[in-house]
Amino acid sequence: MSEALCFDIAHLGHVELLTPSFDESLWFFVEVLGMEEVARLGRSAYLRCWGDYEQYSLKLTAHEHAGIGHTALRAMSPEALERRVAVLEQGGIRGAWIEGDLGHGRAYQFRGPDGHLLELYYETEYYQPPVHLRPALKNQPQKLTGRGVGVKMLDHVNFLSSYAEADGEFVERYLGLRLTEQILLNNGRRPGLWYRATNKSYDLVYTQDATGARGRLHHIAFHVESNELIWRAANLFVDHGVFIEFAPSKHAINQTYFVYVYEPGKNRIEVCSGGYLVLAPDWKPITWTEEERARGQAWGNKTVETFHTYGTPVV
Repeated sequence: MSEALCFDIAHLGHVELLTPSFDESLWFFVEVLGMEEVARLGRSAYLRCWGDYEQYSLKLTAHEHAGIGHTALRAMSPEALERRVAVLEQGGIRGAWIEGDLGHGRAYQFRGPDGHLLELYYETEYYQPPVHLRPALKNQPQKLTGRGVGVKMLDHVNFLSSYAEADGEFVERYLGLRLTEQILLNNGRRPGLWYRATNKSYDLVYTQDATGARGRLHHIAFHVESNELIWRAANLFVDHGVFIEFAPSKHAINQTYFVYVYEPGKNRIEVCSGGYLVLAPDWKPITWTEEERARGQAWGNKTVETFHTYGTPVV
Protein backbone atom coordinates (compact mmCIF):
# COMPACT_ATOMS: atom_id res chain seq x y z
CA MET A 1 0.00 0.00 0.00
CA SER A 2 1.38 3.43 -0.90
CA GLU A 3 2.18 5.93 1.85
CA ALA A 4 -0.47 8.31 0.48
CA LEU A 5 -3.19 5.75 1.24
CA CYS A 6 -2.06 4.54 4.65
CA PHE A 7 -4.20 5.09 7.72
CA ASP A 8 -1.55 5.05 10.44
CA ILE A 9 -2.73 8.32 12.04
CA ALA A 10 -6.10 8.20 13.81
CA HIS A 11 -6.75 11.83 14.69
CA LEU A 12 -5.50 15.06 16.21
CA GLY A 13 -4.98 14.29 19.90
CA HIS A 14 -4.00 17.45 21.74
CA VAL A 15 -2.27 20.79 21.34
CA GLU A 16 0.09 22.62 23.65
CA LEU A 17 -0.71 26.33 23.57
CA LEU A 18 1.78 28.87 24.92
CA THR A 19 0.60 32.02 26.69
CA PRO A 20 2.31 34.98 28.38
CA SER A 21 -0.92 35.60 30.35
CA PHE A 22 -1.48 32.24 31.97
CA ASP A 23 -4.16 33.13 34.53
CA GLU A 24 -6.19 35.17 32.06
CA SER A 25 -5.90 32.49 29.35
CA LEU A 26 -6.93 29.81 31.84
CA TRP A 27 -9.99 31.89 32.75
CA PHE A 28 -10.91 32.13 29.07
CA PHE A 29 -10.72 28.40 28.40
CA VAL A 30 -12.47 27.36 31.62
CA GLU A 31 -15.08 30.08 32.18
CA VAL A 32 -15.72 31.33 28.65
CA LEU A 33 -15.20 28.22 26.51
CA GLY A 34 -16.44 25.95 29.31
CA MET A 35 -13.54 23.48 29.43
CA GLU A 36 -12.61 21.43 32.51
CA GLU A 37 -9.18 21.56 34.14
CA VAL A 38 -8.09 17.98 34.86
CA ALA A 39 -4.57 18.61 36.20
CA ARG A 40 -1.88 21.21 36.88
CA LEU A 41 1.76 20.19 36.46
CA GLY A 42 4.55 22.72 36.64
CA ARG A 43 3.79 25.66 34.35
CA SER A 44 1.00 23.81 32.52
CA ALA A 45 -2.73 23.22 32.97
CA TYR A 46 -4.41 20.28 31.20
CA LEU A 47 -7.90 21.03 29.88
CA ARG A 48 -10.63 18.96 28.31
CA CYS A 49 -13.77 19.46 26.25
CA TRP A 50 -16.91 17.61 27.34
CA GLY A 51 -16.73 15.25 24.35
CA ASP A 52 -13.05 14.25 24.65
CA TYR A 53 -12.58 10.51 25.19
CA GLU A 54 -8.97 11.09 26.26
CA GLN A 55 -7.94 12.93 29.42
CA TYR A 56 -7.47 16.29 27.71
CA SER A 57 -7.06 17.99 24.35
CA LEU A 58 -5.37 21.25 25.42
CA LYS A 59 -2.17 21.73 27.39
CA LEU A 60 -1.92 25.40 28.35
CA THR A 61 1.65 26.40 29.23
CA ALA A 62 2.95 29.66 30.68
CA HIS A 63 5.62 31.11 28.38
CA GLU A 64 7.26 34.42 27.54
CA HIS A 65 5.28 34.67 24.30
CA ALA A 66 2.13 33.25 22.70
CA GLY A 67 2.22 30.46 20.13
CA ILE A 68 2.13 26.71 19.83
CA GLY A 69 4.31 24.34 21.83
CA HIS A 70 3.61 20.97 20.23
CA THR A 71 0.84 19.27 18.31
CA ALA A 72 0.13 15.61 19.10
CA LEU A 73 -1.42 13.05 16.77
CA ARG A 74 -2.57 9.64 17.97
CA ALA A 75 -1.50 6.64 15.91
CA MET A 76 -3.91 3.83 14.99
CA SER A 77 -1.92 1.17 16.85
CA PRO A 78 1.51 0.52 18.43
CA GLU A 79 2.59 -0.94 15.09
CA ALA A 80 1.38 2.14 13.23
CA LEU A 81 3.40 4.35 15.57
CA GLU A 82 6.54 2.31 14.91
CA ARG A 83 5.92 2.39 11.15
CA ARG A 84 5.61 6.17 11.07
CA VAL A 85 8.77 6.63 13.15
CA ALA A 86 10.64 4.25 10.84
CA VAL A 87 9.48 6.21 7.77
CA LEU A 88 10.58 9.48 9.38
CA GLU A 89 14.01 8.17 10.33
CA GLN A 90 14.56 6.48 6.97
CA GLY A 91 13.86 9.88 5.42
CA GLY A 92 16.53 11.53 7.55
CA ILE A 93 14.07 13.17 9.95
CA ARG A 94 15.68 12.83 13.36
CA GLY A 95 13.36 13.19 16.30
CA ALA A 96 13.45 11.90 19.86
CA TRP A 97 11.37 9.60 22.04
CA ILE A 98 9.94 11.01 25.25
CA GLU A 99 8.56 8.89 28.07
CA GLY A 100 5.14 10.48 27.76
CA ASP A 101 3.05 13.12 29.43
CA LEU A 102 -0.06 13.25 31.55
CA GLY A 103 -2.57 10.76 30.15
CA HIS A 104 -0.47 9.18 27.41
CA GLY A 105 2.52 6.91 26.99
CA ARG A 106 5.80 7.29 25.17
CA ALA A 107 5.79 9.58 22.18
CA TYR A 108 8.04 10.52 19.29
CA GLN A 109 8.67 14.23 18.79
CA PHE A 110 10.06 15.78 15.60
CA ARG A 111 9.87 19.03 13.65
CA GLY A 112 8.28 19.75 10.29
CA PRO A 113 10.06 21.77 7.60
CA ASP A 114 9.01 25.14 9.04
CA GLY A 115 9.91 24.19 12.61
CA HIS A 116 6.54 23.21 14.10
CA LEU A 117 7.03 20.57 16.81
CA LEU A 118 4.90 17.48 16.14
CA GLU A 119 4.35 14.43 18.35
CA LEU A 120 3.12 10.90 17.64
CA TYR A 121 1.80 8.58 20.37
CA TYR A 122 -0.52 5.62 20.79
CA GLU A 123 -0.87 4.59 24.45
CA THR A 124 -3.50 6.75 26.12
CA GLU A 125 -5.80 6.88 29.14
CA TYR A 126 -9.54 7.11 28.61
CA TYR A 127 -11.22 9.78 30.72
CA GLN A 128 -13.07 8.62 33.83
CA PRO A 129 -15.26 11.47 35.09
CA PRO A 130 -15.64 12.26 38.78
CA VAL A 131 -19.11 11.84 40.26
CA HIS A 132 -20.20 15.42 39.60
CA LEU A 133 -19.30 15.13 35.89
CA ARG A 134 -20.75 11.69 35.19
CA PRO A 135 -23.13 11.85 32.20
CA ALA A 136 -26.58 10.32 31.99
CA LEU A 137 -25.67 8.65 28.69
CA LYS A 138 -23.07 5.87 28.88
CA ASN A 139 -21.72 6.70 25.42
CA GLN A 140 -20.88 10.30 26.42
CA PRO A 141 -17.50 10.86 28.12
CA GLN A 142 -18.60 13.69 30.39
CA LYS A 143 -21.66 15.64 31.47
CA LEU A 144 -22.35 18.88 29.61
CA THR A 145 -22.17 21.43 32.41
CA GLY A 146 -23.71 24.37 30.54
CA ARG A 147 -20.84 26.65 31.56
CA GLY A 148 -19.70 29.09 28.90
CA VAL A 149 -19.63 28.09 25.24
CA GLY A 150 -19.48 24.37 26.06
CA VAL A 151 -16.98 23.27 23.39
CA LYS A 152 -17.32 19.57 22.56
CA MET A 153 -13.90 18.68 21.14
CA LEU A 154 -10.69 19.97 19.63
CA ASP A 155 -11.35 20.18 15.89
CA HIS A 156 -8.20 21.21 14.02
CA VAL A 157 -4.95 23.19 14.01
CA ASN A 158 -4.02 25.76 11.37
CA PHE A 159 -0.27 26.41 11.13
CA LEU A 160 1.30 29.43 9.50
CA SER A 161 4.25 28.45 7.33
CA SER A 162 6.91 30.30 5.39
CA TYR A 163 6.49 27.61 2.69
CA ALA A 164 3.12 25.90 3.04
CA GLU A 165 3.68 23.44 0.19
CA ALA A 166 6.79 21.99 1.83
CA ASP A 167 4.95 21.37 5.09
CA GLY A 168 2.03 19.83 3.24
CA GLU A 169 4.23 17.49 1.23
CA PHE A 170 5.98 16.54 4.47
CA VAL A 171 2.82 15.33 6.26
CA GLU A 172 1.67 13.55 3.12
CA ARG A 173 4.95 11.69 2.71
CA TYR A 174 5.85 10.93 6.31
CA LEU A 175 2.50 10.75 8.11
CA GLY A 176 0.25 9.59 5.28
CA LEU A 177 -2.21 12.48 5.72
CA ARG A 178 -4.46 13.15 2.73
CA LEU A 179 -5.15 16.45 1.03
CA THR A 180 -8.85 17.37 0.92
CA GLU A 181 -8.86 20.98 -0.32
CA GLN A 182 -6.30 23.54 -1.49
CA ILE A 183 -5.92 27.05 -2.91
CA LEU A 184 -4.00 27.40 -6.19
CA LEU A 185 -2.80 30.88 -7.16
CA ASN A 186 -2.25 32.01 -10.74
CA ASN A 187 1.52 31.92 -10.17
CA GLY A 188 1.34 28.22 -9.31
CA ARG A 189 1.81 28.60 -5.56
CA ARG A 190 -0.50 26.86 -3.08
CA PRO A 191 -0.88 29.11 -0.02
CA GLY A 192 -3.53 27.01 1.76
CA LEU A 193 -3.66 23.21 2.20
CA TRP A 194 -6.16 21.17 4.26
CA TYR A 195 -5.23 17.65 5.41
CA ARG A 196 -7.17 14.80 7.01
CA ALA A 197 -6.13 11.70 8.92
CA THR A 198 -9.27 9.59 8.30
CA ASN A 199 -12.86 10.56 7.38
CA LYS A 200 -13.07 13.97 9.07
CA SER A 201 -12.40 16.48 6.31
CA TYR A 202 -9.41 18.09 8.00
CA ASP A 203 -7.20 17.89 11.08
CA LEU A 204 -4.18 19.98 10.06
CA VAL A 205 -4.00 23.07 7.85
CA TYR A 206 -0.96 24.87 6.47
CA THR A 207 -1.39 28.53 5.49
CA GLN A 208 1.24 30.73 3.87
CA ASP A 209 2.63 33.28 6.34
CA ALA A 210 2.60 36.63 4.54
CA THR A 211 5.24 37.98 6.94
CA GLY A 212 7.76 35.30 5.96
CA ALA A 213 8.13 34.21 9.59
CA ARG A 214 8.64 30.52 10.40
CA GLY A 215 6.85 28.07 12.66
CA ARG A 216 3.95 30.26 13.79
CA LEU A 217 0.37 29.42 14.73
CA HIS A 218 -2.63 30.73 12.84
CA HIS A 219 -5.30 29.22 15.12
CA ILE A 220 -6.65 26.22 16.94
CA ALA A 221 -10.34 25.35 16.59
CA PHE A 222 -12.92 23.82 18.92
CA HIS A 223 -16.11 22.14 17.72
CA VAL A 224 -19.66 22.79 18.93
CA GLU A 225 -22.75 20.85 17.89
CA SER A 226 -24.76 23.51 16.07
CA ASN A 227 -24.61 26.89 14.36
CA GLU A 228 -26.83 28.34 17.07
CA LEU A 229 -24.08 27.59 19.59
CA ILE A 230 -21.69 29.69 17.51
CA TRP A 231 -24.09 32.63 17.72
CA ARG A 232 -24.40 32.02 21.46
CA ALA A 233 -20.60 31.93 21.70
CA ALA A 234 -20.36 35.30 19.95
CA ASN A 235 -22.78 36.81 22.46
CA LEU A 236 -20.74 35.38 25.34
CA PHE A 237 -17.54 36.79 23.84
CA VAL A 238 -19.09 40.26 23.67
CA ASP A 239 -20.35 40.02 27.26
CA HIS A 240 -16.93 38.91 28.53
CA GLY A 241 -14.93 41.51 26.61
CA VAL A 242 -13.25 38.98 24.30
CA PHE A 243 -12.10 40.50 21.00
CA ILE A 244 -13.95 39.07 17.98
CA GLU A 245 -11.73 39.19 14.91
CA PHE A 246 -14.16 37.57 12.46
CA ALA A 247 -17.88 37.52 13.32
CA PRO A 248 -19.99 34.39 12.68
CA SER A 249 -20.12 33.30 9.06
CA LYS A 250 -19.52 30.26 6.83
CA HIS A 251 -16.30 29.16 5.13
CA ALA A 252 -16.42 28.24 1.48
CA ILE A 253 -13.56 25.79 2.05
CA ASN A 254 -14.68 22.75 4.06
CA GLN A 255 -18.14 24.33 4.63
CA THR A 256 -17.56 25.05 8.32
CA TYR A 257 -19.46 27.73 10.25
CA PHE A 258 -17.25 29.82 12.52
CA VAL A 259 -16.39 32.68 14.80
CA TYR A 260 -12.77 33.77 15.48
CA VAL A 261 -11.48 35.49 18.61
CA TYR A 262 -8.19 36.26 20.37
CA GLU A 263 -7.87 34.68 23.80
CA PRO A 264 -6.13 36.82 26.49
CA GLY A 265 -2.70 35.42 25.59
CA LYS A 266 -3.36 36.73 22.04
CA ASN A 267 -3.61 33.34 20.34
CA ARG A 268 -6.35 33.11 17.71
CA ILE A 269 -9.14 30.68 18.61
CA GLU A 270 -11.95 29.44 16.36
CA VAL A 271 -15.27 28.00 17.48
CA CYS A 272 -16.74 25.99 14.60
CA SER A 273 -19.47 23.58 13.54
CA GLY A 274 -20.60 21.87 10.37
CA GLY A 275 -18.11 20.66 7.79
CA TYR A 276 -18.34 17.28 6.09
CA LEU A 277 -17.04 13.71 6.18
CA VAL A 278 -14.99 12.16 3.39
CA LEU A 279 -16.48 8.75 2.64
CA ALA A 280 -15.18 8.26 -0.91
CA PRO A 281 -12.06 6.04 -0.92
CA ASP A 282 -10.93 7.72 -4.15
CA TRP A 283 -11.55 11.32 -3.02
CA LYS A 284 -10.00 13.91 -5.34
CA PRO A 285 -8.75 17.11 -3.64
CA ILE A 286 -10.88 20.21 -4.25
CA THR A 287 -8.87 23.06 -5.79
CA TRP A 288 -9.93 26.69 -5.43
CA THR A 289 -8.55 29.24 -7.88
CA GLU A 290 -7.32 32.71 -7.02
CA GLU A 291 -10.41 34.23 -8.66
CA GLU A 292 -12.76 31.97 -6.72
CA ARG A 293 -11.14 32.85 -3.41
CA ALA A 294 -11.32 36.56 -4.25
CA ARG A 295 -15.11 36.27 -3.98
CA GLY A 296 -14.72 35.82 -0.23
CA GLN A 297 -16.35 33.35 2.10
CA ALA A 298 -19.39 31.18 1.33
CA TRP A 299 -21.85 34.04 1.70
CA GLY A 300 -19.67 36.60 -0.10
CA ASN A 301 -18.19 38.43 2.88
CA LYS A 302 -14.47 39.15 2.54
CA THR A 303 -11.85 37.50 4.68
CA VAL A 304 -10.49 39.91 7.28
CA GLU A 305 -7.04 41.27 6.36
CA THR A 306 -5.43 40.17 9.64
CA PHE A 307 -6.05 36.54 8.60
CA HIS A 308 -3.08 36.80 6.25
CA THR A 309 -0.63 38.46 8.63
CA TYR A 310 -1.55 37.88 12.26
CA GLY A 311 -0.25 34.83 14.07
CA THR A 312 1.61 33.87 17.21
CA PRO A 313 4.27 34.57 18.21
CA VAL A 314 3.46 38.08 17.03
CA VAL A 315 5.99 39.59 14.60
